[in-house]
Amino acid sequence: MNIFNKKPFLIANISFNFYDLAKREDMSYMDAAKLLIEEAQLCGINAVMFHAYDVDKFISRDSPSFWNLSLEESVSQFELFNKYEKFGIGEYRKLAQYCNELGIQFLAEPLDFESVDALDDFVDVFKISSSDLTNIPFIRHVASKNKSILLSTGGATLVEIKNAVKAIEDVSTSNIAIMHSVLSYPTDYTDANLLMIKDLARNFPDYEIGYVDYTKPDEKMMVLTTAYGYGAVILEKHFTFDKSMDGYYNSFAMDPDDVIRFKNNVLFLSKINGSSNKQPLICESSARKEIRKSIVAKCDIKKGNVIDESDLAFKRPGRGIAPGQIDDVVGKTAKCDISKDTVIDFEKIE
Repeated sequence: MNIFNKKPFLIANISFNFYDLAKREDMSYMDAAKLLIEEAQLCGINAVMFHAYDVDKFISRDSPSFWNLSLEESVSQFELFNKYEKFGIGEYRKLAQYCNELGIQFLAEPLDFESVDALDDFVDVFKISSSDLTNIPFIRHVASKNKSILLSTGGATLVEIKNAVKAIEDVSTSNIAIMHSVLSYPTDYTDANLLMIKDLARNFPDYEIGYVDYTKPDEKMMVLTTAYGYGAVILEKHFTFDKSMDGYYNSFAMDPDDVIRFKNNVLFLSKINGSSNKQPLICESSARKEIRKSIVAKCDIKKGNVIDESDLAFKRPGRGIAPGQIDDVVGKTAKCDISKDTVIDFEKIE
């Protein structure tokens, strides 16, 4: 069963980028978050995503720095996430209400047990982070809420994904989408491995497949477009008002112009994809008659002559008897004189 009623379903991950916008524009964090939500809605994004967490409950204080996530200095994971921890459940509730007013869906990625419980009464779809893919107790807790789940699979093996899916289904009838992602921020284009989307579809044929994109937006948004073309119907990417802003996550986020490029690509794909059932098209009807071949007289055939295969050739147009029916012509008698190069039809033979 589908989680969302639109394909592709585009999610703007706003987490962290509202902090950088607020800092640059000297505005409140709430106003910055609302501004990004407004921009997302205006350019046609379907949902916004926020991380919800208590840093003390999911990162130990001695957790080391990695991927140079801070552009300002090398800090621990705890220090980094503590820096961005500006909203509590009350603020997220207000943002969810604001999304409802604008007609854009609010989604959340909780990172600790308590955040799951607090979000439960106003969030309809939970995302499980790649970092929690092997955290089976946490997965079961999220699944116990019986909400649809986006399961991110960065750095995962198929066995780990299957174990996570089983953990969900052991306690819930939740709809599940399997999301391809790569645990490298930003992801190099050569590491995107979009063909893994097709592999996930082969291994999980009963589930929707999605993609979380951490590459830098290319000029024509071909990464996200290709992911959709390969079968990822739920697409998530970090979203920013301005990619030149300070702040690490802005560096690989899409902006409104990128969204418009992607949506134009999707419109073009919808035009060229057409029907999946191979059959003649209306635009081919005249060509089928004019460029296919018919059985024609290779030489003059006199009335009463028995037609031999050596009397026949195959030439355009395709308005007569198809070459595949040659056995229905050989051995028949000419009912009239048939001149060389004349298209043979069944009225001329008996």
